[in-house]
Amino acid sequence: MLRFFAKFLWELAELAYEWMFAYQVRTGQVLCVTFGTGIMPSGQTAAELSAVTRRAFVPKLVVQLYNTSPLMAAALANAQPATGGFSSVTVPLQGTPFVNFGWSDYTGSFQMPSGQTGVQNGEYNLKWGIIPIPFLGAEGLVQVSHAVIPLVEARMNDATNVAMDAMATAAFNNYSNNQQFLGLPASIDDGTNLVSYAGINRNTNTWFKSKVYNVGSGLPTRVLVNQYIAGTVKSGGEMPSFGIMGLGTWAALAQDYISNETYVITPESSFDREPAGPRSAFRALMVAGMPVYADPYCPEGILYLVNSNYIALYLHEAAPFAFTGFQSTLANAQIGYIGAVVIAAELVNVKPKTMTRVFNFTPLNI
Repeated sequence: MLRFFAKFLWELAELAYEWMFAYQVRTGQVLCVTFGTGIMPSGQTAAELSAVTRRAFVPKLVVQLYNTSPLMAAALANAQPATGGFSSVTVPLQGTPFVNFGWSDYTGSFQMPSGQTGVQNGEYNLKWGIIPIPFLGAEGLVQVSHAVIPLVEARMNDATNVAMDAMATAAFNNYSNNQQFLGLPASIDDGTNLVSYAGINRNTNTWFKSKVYNVGSGLPTRVLVNQYIAGTVKSGGEMPSFGIMGLGTWAALAQDYISNETYVITPESSFDREPAGPRSAFRALMVAGMPVYADPYCPEGILYLVNSNYIALYLHEAAPFAFTGFQSTLANAQIGYIGAVVIAAELVNVKPKTMTRVFNFTPLNI
């Protein structure tokens, strides 16, 4: 009798579970489950099939959040070490001549030299970036030997992506928060956004200014970009290494190229017989031998002309995306662990006069 009653209760519980699951399926309360489409049934059959069938997971985590940045790629490729100390990156900068030139006559006489000072220090402080990594004890027990995507590995991988996203965002937008990277709006500037950069006042030391142009409005063209490249060379004496635009602004400049394209095919052939098809458009738009790249982090309407010889990402030797290791959280009355990925770095521009910012272009609406 007792066995019969226990069996009855068990069957009743299963029936209640199936009914509740079917109700959740009908009302859309079951998350991340799709029934009644394709080969999948619905209702009671779906409830039964779900109870006895494992999901066919794809063992990959597809990240939906981040973008690539040509500027940060160039900055990391040109990264320099910093070792600490007061003003962790201190660069001697010559802003005025040490000696004078003078013409002479047959006698060879010249004016006696006087002591002239020409050096100031550009002083840059590193900035902290910290990404805490949690790892709960229960999470480890649940996922051990059963993880499709180990969450702790996903967090560790995400730490780099989050850091690069934050660094690229600051590099194109920050000029006032001294706890973040001082980005291109601060370093490629004439004193409009930031008067004192690296401890040097741009109003009294005009050699530390960049060229800044306000175009008012209008589409970017090769003629205009070539003009601003010439202005940069006239100001800084050197050709910029590359240009950076937002995607809509870059696409507007590309219109000036694509309309003039010429397609060359093999004689007695056609496009449909070319294995790779005809080449069209460009990844980088060349102007006067300088490539212009599209960067998704760059605000629209702006063109930065950058000289990679004088701008670099300085990373502290002890904290270049360093991991602290996991420490127990028992002291906080919790079973688990916590670690952190730490970065001590700064985007350093030591010769702003070789670079230019142009703004108020009209971008395409994309």
